[in-house]
Amino acid sequence: MESPYKGKTGIKRLLNAFKYSCAGIQEAYRNEDAFRQEVLLTAILIPAALLIHVSTIDRIMMIGSVLLLLIVELLNSAIEATVDRISLDDHRLAKRAKDIGSAAVLITIINLMVVWILVLFG
Repeated sequence: MESPYKGKTGIKRLLNAFKYSCAGIQEAYRNEDAFRQEVLLTAILIPAALLIHVSTIDRIMMIGSVLLLLIVELLNSAIEATVDRISLDDHRLAKRAKDIGSAAVLITIINLMVVWILVLFG
């Protein structure tokens, strides 16, 4: 059965999508320690990227790598919540899903560090 919200179109759909997205960010901030830490990092790094004298493309890459970390963390949190909703029992597939989501966050952090190091020191 499809969601009853799928039939909405136009501005109503956009407003609903915006409302749900804001609720998702609030839930992640309220319930996910890692997301809160990454928001703090974002609050430091984005202003720094705007103040540092670099090319526009470098600035875009620096800010993009920070925002990508938030995006991947949100997706990882969604995976974890979904797995926990299905069952809190230990299961190898649940562990695999959570570990893979965590690996995606780790790779994104490494990407952020590489981008910033290359821009600042490369």
